[in-house]
Formats: sequence, C-alpha cells, structure tokens
Amino acid sequence: MRVIASSRTKRLKRKKSIRKKIFGTSKKPRLTVFRSNKYISAQLIDDTVGVTLVCASSSEKDLAKKLKSKKDREAAKIIGKAIAERAGKKGIKNVVFDRNGYLFHGRVKVLADNARENGLNF
Repeated sequence: MRVIASSRTKRLKRKKSIRKKIFGTSKKPRLTVFRSNKYISAQLIDDTVGVTLVCASSSEKDLAKKLKSKKDREAAKIIGKAIAERAGKKGIKNVVFDRNGYLFHGRVKVLADNARENGLNF
C-alpha cells in the first residue's frame, strides 16, 4: 500500500512542477492526458476561462466500439486521432502539451504522436 501511495505522490509532485510552467489560452489551449488502469483520456483546456474545449476518452461509447481494449496503446492511438480531429473542427491547430505528471513513454507518447500526425502542433 505504501508503494502505491508514494508513486501517486511522486506523480502529483511532478504534475505540480509542470503546471507552474504550462498555461493554455483560447488560441493555444493545453492538451492534458489522463491515464488510469481502465481508460485513457485527453482534453483541450482554456485556462484563462477554465473551460474544456474538446475532449476524447476511451470510455466514450462511439470510440469504445472501435477498441479491443480500452487501456492499451491501440486505444491511445485512437484517442490521439480523435482529439486532433475534434480540435481541427473547432479550428485549433496549436496546443501546449501537459503530460500530467506521467512519464513521456508508452500510452502517453503514443497519444501525443498520433495527435501530432493528425494535425496538432506542439
């Protein structure tokens, strides 16, 4: 139990230090990633107003139909593509990437790479 609490505490410390430097605006929103043991999700957030502009998650029913598993790299690929397409519909091209304290590898990296491939710049 202690190991779980300390790893979560470490992630939250990293998150806090990252968030000091990153700020999203309406022209360049913050792309934040959240991954749990079951799902992965991404949001574009305008921090000046405190509003989520676009979101995509592996728990959404229309995206979940395309997935074999809701938590693997394939799910991260589809979520990255979906967030980029939805941002493109709103006219958003440039974003600031917030990895939310997670290390930049695995599902987080796959999501970021697919978002870049499908039109987001960061």
